[in-house]
Amino acid sequence: MSTTEKVIFEQFPYWEKAIELNSADDRAELLVFVGCGTSFNLALSLAAYANMAGRKAIAVPGAEWQNRPSAFWPEWRNTHVVALSRSGETTETVAAAKASRAAGAFVTAITVEPESSLAKNCDRMVAAETHPDEGIVMTVSASLMVLLGLQMIGQKVPASVVNSARQLASALDSALPGIIADRSHFVFLGGGPLFGVALEGALKLMEMSQIMTQAFHPLEYRHGPISLVDGKTVAVMLYSSDQREAETKLVGELREKGAVVIGVGGPGDLELAVDVDLSLAGLVVLPALQVLGERAAQARQIDTVSPRHLTKVVTLA
Repeated sequence: MSTTEKVIFEQFPYWEKAIELNSADDRAELLVFVGCGTSFNLALSLAAYANMAGRKAIAVPGAEWQNRPSAFWPEWRNTHVVALSRSGETTETVAAAKASRAAGAFVTAITVEPESSLAKNCDRMVAAETHPDEGIVMTVSASLMVLLGLQMIGQKVPASVVNSARQLASALDSALPGIIADRSHFVFLGGGPLFGVALEGALKLMEMSQIMTQAFHPLEYRHGPISLVDGKTVAVMLYSSDQREAETKLVGELREKGAVVIGVGGPGDLELAVDVDLSLAGLVVLPALQVLGERAAQARQIDTVSPRHLTKVVTLA
């Protein structure tokens, strides 16, 4: 068992420790979720979840919020900035937090490093313990930051989500790598709060297996990208309970064109049950997508402990 594989399957006790660790916070008119890489993908999902819960929210990459916040919100100084960073040292995220505080915004840091630069440059810190063996590829920490972010916007996260996520990851793993064998084109499809999760699934696959992949809102996929579908395609559909009929129809079209479909929460060549509603689905499916990336990498004999060109922390001079 590789270190990355071990960490993915050992993440669930850390979830249990983080449940009820963070309380809801309703300050400021607008929530701005800020992050880079995986953290920005998570920010997109958390912003969507916040809006669904009645909280105005947007997601912005760290460098964009640092350098041109007014392009995203005209009253950017009067916001609650939620900065997501595993290490708490990501240059653009730390700079965005500093600039936001200097301008008068309230800043909450969500991290797993309570002694980091970000933790020292925020008004409120929320931190959780992560797996000590987690490497360059963000797995456990990503799940934990989503869990903490959901709690911050007032979403109740029941203890049962731990078993839901564990069972889903194991169910997908039992079908891998067979269902993806000899496939070289991957696409992840997810709508609403699952779009950021779809982006994260695509990023994990690219980082870990060095396969080019993309993510789309499901019904956008017909508008051009579907021209790439053939017998080498794997489509991972993250079904939304409120759009299941339309997404099922799209899946049928993709299968007719030769794609193998992994249906997470709905029909596909592999159909995986998701036993939570949309409000928690983004959290529950993350470990399964991490497993997919790891198994794809193993099939190509790629060591995910040291992915090409990547470092655990991105810092800029």
